[in-house]
Amino acid sequence: MQNVAQTKDQRGQVEHADATNFKQLVLDADMPVLVDFYADWCGPCRQLAPVLEELARENPEARIVKVNVDDAPEIAQRYRVSSIPTVLAFRDGKAQAQLVGVAPKRTLRQMLED
Repeated sequence: MQNVAQTKDQRGQVEHADATNFKQLVLDADMPVLVDFYADWCGPCRQLAPVLEELARENPEARIVKVNVDDAPEIAQRYRVSSIPTVLAFRDGKAQAQLVGVAPKRTLRQMLED
């Protein structure tokens, strides 16, 4: 139960998922979730990071999660992520929308709302 409390404390912040906590943070979430598949070496991914941080602060009723494709390739493979950054919108544990590349905050916010 400690992980659940920790997750609630992190609302409004970007969270990081890997194979051990992806199910809890994304699939079992009771709110919309945006998942950013990224890598540390990826320039466009670094460009998208501050936009996601802003979106997380402005939308505490949603969750923004980052998955490093180098550290969790099995998750990226499961969702057929072949280019980064790729952002997937999840609702009720299912991927609902996908966006590849850098996008403006309004586009990402719309993904959360749809």
